[in-house]
Parts: sequence; C-alpha cells; structure tokens
Amino acid sequence: MAVHDAAEAPFPPTCCAPASDHVTGLFFISSAAGLFFFFLTSLLEYNCFTMPEDHTPSPGSAPGGPPSARTRAQHLGWNRVLTQGALLLLVNMPTLEAPEERLRKFKYRGKDASMRRQQRIAVSLELRKAKKDEQSLKRRNITDVSPDASEQQTKRVSLTLQEIINGVNASDPELCFQATQAARKMLSREKNPPLKLIVDAGLIPRLVEFLKSSLHPRLQLEAAWALTNIASGTSELTRAVVDGGAIQPLVELLSSPHMTVCEQAVWALGNIAGDGPKFRDDVILSDAIPHLLTLVSSSIPVTFLRNITWTLSNLCRNKNPYPSDHAVKQMLPTLFHLLWHPDEEVLSDTCWALSYLTDGCDTRIGQVVDTGVLPRLVELMSSSELNVLTPSLRTVGNIVTGTDHQTQLALDAGILAVLPQLLTHPRSSIQKEAAWALSNVAAGPRQHIQQLIACGVLPPLVAVLESGDFKVQKEAVWTVANFTTGGTVDQLIQLVQAGVLEPLINLLTIPDTKIVLIILDILFFILQAAEKISQKESMCLLIEGLGGIDRIEALQLHENRQIALTALNITERHFSEEEETGTTLPARDQGHEFLKHLTNTYQSSTTPKSGTRPKESPL
Repeated sequence: MAVHDAAEAPFPPTCCAPASDHVTGLFFISSAAGLFFFFLTSLLEYNCFTMPEDHTPSPGSAPGGPPSARTRAQHLGWNRVLTQGALLLLVNMPTLEAPEERLRKFKYRGKDASMRRQQRIAVSLELRKAKKDEQSLKRRNITDVSPDASEQQTKRVSLTLQEIINGVNASDPELCFQATQAARKMLSREKNPPLKLIVDAGLIPRLVEFLKSSLHPRLQLEAAWALTNIASGTSELTRAVVDGGAIQPLVELLSSPHMTVCEQAVWALGNIAGDGPKFRDDVILSDAIPHLLTLVSSSIPVTFLRNITWTLSNLCRNKNPYPSDHAVKQMLPTLFHLLWHPDEEVLSDTCWALSYLTDGCDTRIGQVVDTGVLPRLVELMSSSELNVLTPSLRTVGNIVTGTDHQTQLALDAGILAVLPQLLTHPRSSIQKEAAWALSNVAAGPRQHIQQLIACGVLPPLVAVLESGDFKVQKEAVWTVANFTTGGTVDQLIQLVQAGVLEPLINLLTIPDTKIVLIILDILFFILQAAEKISQKESMCLLIEGLGGIDRIEALQLHENRQIALTALNITERHFSEEEETGTTLPARDQGHEFLKHLTNTYQSSTTPKSGTRPKESPL
C-alpha cells in the first residue's frame, strides 16, 4: 500500500475546504418587507456577499444585474475598437511605482534584480513554491510469490501468531525461517495487514538479528521483507524498526552476493528514509549512499534499478532540514546518468529526486543546474507520459524560482518552446504547473518578459484567464501581476492588447480575497500609468466598457475590509471625476467619431521604433 503526500497532490480527488471569508446566505424573505428585499437583492447582484467555494460561479460568467445603458452600447460592438484606441495611447508611458504596498510582493521597476528575487522568495514563496507531489513516500511489498524456490516447499504452512512468535524465537534456523516467512506473508496482505500486531508481539529484535545471518540468505530475505512492510506503515511503526537497530544491518546487506536479499534491503531503506528527514539522515549517516550508487549498473534488472532510484529520491526528499551537501554531491552524478535511462519509472523517480533538490535556496538550485540537466529536463517536459512530465515540469518550475541567471539558463535550454503548449494540456494540473513556472519567469527582468512575449505565451495565457480551471487562473493572475509590475511600457501595451483586461475584470467576482486584491492592484497600476500620460479618461472608458466600474463599485460593499477600501480608493481616485468634468461615454451613434479621435491622437503622438512595424491591434 503506497503512502502518498496528501497536501495538494497534482492529481488527487478535489477536496474544497471552506474559504475563510465565507458568509452565510440570506434566508429572510418577507412579503411585508418588499423594499428591504429589493435592497438585499441589489446587494447580491453586486456581489456584496461572497459565495462558498463549492458554489463558485464560472470565472467567465457575468455578475448579477443587467448592464448599464452605456455598457450595453459597448457590448453592441464598439468596445473592442475602443480597446484598440485606448491601448495605443499608452505608448511612451513613463516608469511608474507600484500603486499599493501589496505590489511590493512582486518584482517591479525601481528595484535591482537581486532585490526583486529576494522579495519574491521572502514574500511570495508560500504561493510560488510548489509544496505537493504524488510520488510514494513508502511502498509495501505485497508480492504473492517469493523469488526463492523454497517458497514452493513451504507455501502450505500457515501458522498462528503464537506459533510465529515461538518459531521466531527458536534456535533452529529452519523453524526461524518458517516462522519469519509466515510473519512476512501476514504483513504482505493487500488489505489490513497486521503491522502493529507483529510489532507489539516483540518480533523486531529477532528480525533484525536475522539480517545478520549471512549463512542463511533465505532467512535474511524474509526478515528484510518483513521489516520493509513494517516500515511502510506509520511513523510509529517505522520508528520501531529504526529503534530495533535495523538500519546498519540493512546497509550491510547492500553488499550481499544474493541479489534478492540486496534488493529487499534497498526497499527497506527506502521506506525508512521516506518517513522524514530524521530517519533519512540516519540512513545517510550509515553510509548507505556509496553502497546504493555502486549497485547502479546496466547489468542489474530494471525492477532492481527502479527500487534503487526510488530510494535515492527519498534520500533527496524533505527540506527541514535538507539532506547534507555532501550527500547531494554524492548522488547528483548518478541522478544525471539515470536521467537518460529509457525506463519511465526510473525517469519519473529521478525527476522527483531532482525536484526535491531544487525545492530550496538558490545554492541548492545551483547544485542541480551546474550538472547540466536542464536540456534533458526540457526534453522530458514534452513526454506523453504523465509520470515523467509532472516531475520534470516541477523541477524546471523550481529552477526558475532561483536567480535571474538560473532562470536565464532555463530559458536558454528552451523551456519557452514547451511551456505555452502546456497551458493547453488536457490535465488542469499540468496547466497549473506551467502557469506557475511562467509566473516566476515573468518575475524576472524585462528581457525575460520580452522572451515570454516572443514565444507567444500571451494568447494561451488569456485563454486560461477566460475559461481555465480556477487553480490555473490564479497562477495566471500571478503571471499578469509580475508581468505588469516588471515590464516596460511597450510590454504592458502588448499585454493589454492581448485582451487580458476583460477576463481580469470578470474574475473580480470570485471569492478568493487574495486574488481579488491582486487584480485590483493590477487595475490601479494600469490606471495610474494612464494618468501619468494624461490618458486616464481613455482608460476609464475602456474599463467601464468592459463592465469594470460596476464590479469595482460592488466590491466597495465587500465584507473584506481591505478589498472594500481598495475598491473605494480606485473609485474615488479614478472614476469620480466624470461628474466634475462632465465626461461621459459617447452615445452609440457617436462611437465611431470618438474612436476616430482616439486613433488620430495616438497616430500623432507616437512613432514606430526604428526597425519594427507598428503593433497590430486585436480585432
């Protein structure tokens, strides 16, 4: 029975926990309080109350209530052209500061590259670092047939627990063997194996002693097998195996001339190391790594190599604390070698091992990158096998959380030839990992953002924002946030021209307060940018045409105080001047003249850069 990391595994059954900001629904409806009911209905239409996650509306759905007259006019056709005119006016926008303290969580202009990297690691690590995987921590050997021929002679032997206890404590090696084999069979049941019962019977000390019986390899095998299955259980059971002194004898069995005995010792050590950093380090300190690496050769059966690779991955796992530098340096050359093995399971566990080693500080990432694994990892990101694609993508995603130089090495290896395609992968978990990796690339310097644009990532990114799974959309929002706050003026124009504003505005209705705040900050930043070049009016018209004003105003009534204040700040600063200036959206029959004015203004105030062609506006 495999034990899995349950914390947000890539492909577990979805389990939604109640959001912290949820409020109870309104159930009081009285025919005698018509006006009060109307008022509550209006509030609901403006999303004053958040909904439980289990009832989250689709991200692309419109908020409650009919659109305003002016919004309906835009929806009849001229709003897309207005988008073109308003966006083109953003050319030559000056460098701006982030509008809110929260945007300091992102990398942005005004900070040097190293500071921006540190800021992301220090503040955004909780979201940006992946903390979940689906690789088995422990594995139980439930094989029905023993590889030893003696199984045929004893297959009909069925002993009670008391007979097993008596036999294990006997002095006759054959009785010890039969009793140990019977215990192993009990522990190998597919359902409800009596692991604790065997431990409580006090058999572990004798099983550990049998590991040292070099004259009786069959007994060694059965004892190692039984201990393997006990160690596959809870931490309490694994501790019983460790406290029984099993680690050192198991390490010594790695040099056994009998391959089946050696392989079973590898398996047992893998289960012990997979329990946590304490026992992992105990295995490392027992000098297991050199013995394991010696076993890796082209002559061993692939099933044996799979167990070795899995055990090595468990020796790389866990980061509180990380495995020692010495241990990592010992394993990396062999892991690089295994990365080229044709077997999918070997590749999968090797990639998981590398993902654990890169899930940390820049120094840890550098140790892996310096081996030259990136080109091969990028190749594996195109694998059709999910168990290979997932950990290779995770490893690359971890690498781009490192320094700008480490991210550049990943870009040079060709990750941007693969990541945009993965945004359209049939599995939403792969889309999420790809969007997460892209968000960290977007958190880099402007040349990295330019490479994102050049690889054609914006269309699939916008598509994810429009209709992707919500978890994927959240990562895409992070990508846009980093892009917006770190890009140049021209890059910002291309982002908004790609159509990012409309899905962002639609996402203002979601119950995730953190993401709503990020989107509000993005909108505030864009409005502030437009104000700097005296084009705030045009941007306000664009946002209103997309239904943004209604949504922002509705958020002023949000139960989350920070959201309400941010929405109020945006409204008062950027959308209250219409009454003072008398500015209104053009009527439907005046829309074309208004657009013509915007287009002429843009053409007269901008000049295409030398060597480039004017940017084409979206339809």
